[in-house]
Amino acid sequence: MPVSLDNLLVIGISSRALFDLEAEETLFQEQGLDAYRQHQLKEENSVLKPGAGFGLVKALLKLNELTPGHRLVEVVIMSRNSSETSLRIFNSIAHYGLDITRAALSGGAPLAPYLLAFNVSLFLSLHEDDVQAAINSGVASAMLYRLPDNAADPEQIRIAFDGDAVIFSDESERIYQEHGVEAFEAHERENAKKPLPQGPFARLLVALSYLQNNFKTPDGRAFPLRTALVTARASPAHERVIRTLRAWNIAIDETFFMGGVNKSAVLAAFKPHMFFDDQHGHCLHASNVVPTGRVPVKQNK
Repeated sequence: MPVSLDNLLVIGISSRALFDLEAEETLFQEQGLDAYRQHQLKEENSVLKPGAGFGLVKALLKLNELTPGHRLVEVVIMSRNSSETSLRIFNSIAHYGLDITRAALSGGAPLAPYLLAFNVSLFLSLHEDDVQAAINSGVASAMLYRLPDNAADPEQIRIAFDGDAVIFSDESERIYQEHGVEAFEAHERENAKKPLPQGPFARLLVALSYLQNNFKTPDGRAFPLRTALVTARASPAHERVIRTLRAWNIAIDETFFMGGVNKSAVLAAFKPHMFFDDQHGHCLHASNVVPTGRVPVKQNK
């Protein structure tokens, strides 16, 4: 029988997101495909340095080691490379001992059509068109920023999320952007007991919550995986968030209602393997201290 990727947390990640291929990308942009091809063939035995998504992938794959004979996480390389230029990627995967065996190598074609074929739960890339197409197709996706210097690599898996337009829909965010903070707060007070609609990362959060429940210790703590919500919301807009998570039966480990305060210091203290936000300004600041991914707004065609 064929292997099924159902009921697994499947991470699709581009080669540039897993490894540092910025010099190679510059070569491709400035000198073209043939120069890039020749370089990759020449350097195929040279190990690539970790990229912005490496720490998160390495940490999540460790969950499989805790459940021998029962996989929880699968990682698929989703690359615009051809098979000819991909050996350096696979050699680097082997060097770091990453348990990755599957790949989609599109030879320059868009990757989004193949995400559903691999049942991808989360797609990470540095290619904006692929990320936008993935979000449009309903797959949680983020465009990663450059890895900060001295990024932490805690033993415990740590993932942080913004709220509106990430975990929740951008409905309330649009009210804030179009009508200001007073209209936003009034709307949230009036709808405090009405759960927020799901955002692009809601299903991922549900999947992570399921994984957490697999590893709960007798005191109720889920040691291998810890989540945080770091949102610009504050009172009185906090109540709807709390009630929504309660309605979804999800417990986030740490929650920070920042009220517009810069998120970087809290993120530096939490030390996530990845922080997901929808605002470029927030991501730019956060990317100086922690690995960061920007979640684009879904574009309806």
